[in-house]
Amino acid sequence: MKEAQIRIPTEEACRQLMTDMGMLEHIVAHSRQVCQVALCLSDAFSLPGSDRALIQAAALLHDITKTRSFQTQEAHAETGARLLTELGYPEVAQVVRQHVHLDDGISSDLPTAAQIVNYADKRVLHDRIVPLRDRMVYILERYGRDPVRKGSLLSLWKKTEGLEDRLFARLAFTPDDLSRLLPGV
Repeated sequence: MKEAQIRIPTEEACRQLMTDMGMLEHIVAHSRQVCQVALCLSDAFSLPGSDRALIQAAALLHDITKTRSFQTQEAHAETGARLLTELGYPEVAQVVRQHVHLDDGISSDLPTAAQIVNYADKRVLHDRIVPLRDRMVYILERYGRDPVRKGSLLSLWKKTEGLEDRLFARLAFTPDDLSRLLPGV
């Protein structure tokens, strides 16, 4: 039985989608930098080319509905995933859906595309690669105004620290090396 090919938009197609969705320029710059971090990690783990393409597309498109979410207050990870599924990219959609909160129970020797994109997003503040702590403090200050949300964000921070530890335990460089290894966007 022949395995089904997954559909992954090209970099050019991703950029066109970003334009079509009217993404604000600072969100585009953030997404481009997240993509650089994600691809650096993908390459460091020597992930197969199909995984690299999935990571690239998901990183570029992870905030595809964020601009409109400022008006609609929608959960942009969910609506972005829905949009990408409707466009025929269900595998990309599943990674985008997890860029804020990873599904539980994902464990393997190599990191998943969702883990890489999720972590990359947590390392980029606006368009700059920053230490995880700086990004998480920003998220907490920006989105953690009510006690329930703050508790959820603190739990997310702890999980992301654990993800960082697991990722970099297998790499020849440290989290602090990322900003040195990657050019700005």
